[in-house]
Amino acid sequence: MSTERISDYPVESLFLDRWSPRAFTATSMPSADLFTIIEAARWAPSAYNIQPWRFLYSHRDDANWQIFLDLLDEFNASWAQHASVLMIVLSDTVMPGDGTRPDKPSRCHSFDAGASWAQLALQATQLGYRAHAMVGVDFGRARKWLNIPQRFHIEIAIAIGKQDDPSILPMDLRVGEKPSGRLSVHEISYAGSFPE
Repeated sequence: MSTERISDYPVESLFLDRWSPRAFTATSMPSADLFTIIEAARWAPSAYNIQPWRFLYSHRDDANWQIFLDLLDEFNASWAQHASVLMIVLSDTVMPGDGTRPDKPSRCHSFDAGASWAQLALQATQLGYRAHAMVGVDFGRARKWLNIPQRFHIEIAIAIGKQDDPSILPMDLRVGEKPSGRLSVHEISYAGSFPE
């Protein structure tokens, strides 16, 4: 599944192979595959091992599919409709007490949920799927329609499925349907303080 991406320093090929296409095959995903993908996500690290992430999902052939699809903005729905699974990622904004400390606001719930999303995306890639995260979501309707408690922050939506040929996409989306590059290691990391 190798791409033409080249890393500055040696890394596992899985990190280069993972990318976020928009062309999906509109096929069903076995539940066992989805649960393997979520299993990888649940092993992400988190502060105090709180594990603030939660995943709401719908398979393309279940009763919730249209609800999940209708939560996406028009642009995202136009291509995500062909995914196998749509998912909403939540994070618990409260760090629960444990007898030695009271409940308190979590400062890192989104950071931890992001780590979980990364592991989810890598596992999906390893199984031969693609995962594409989206912020083009009607968050207000998502909270209401999916009965999401106020303490949970709605992070992103994710489309997961098998990659299809870009020709199924409208012409304006075909152009960008390829793995993107990254800033160099030296553009994102600095010895000591932030540069002037």
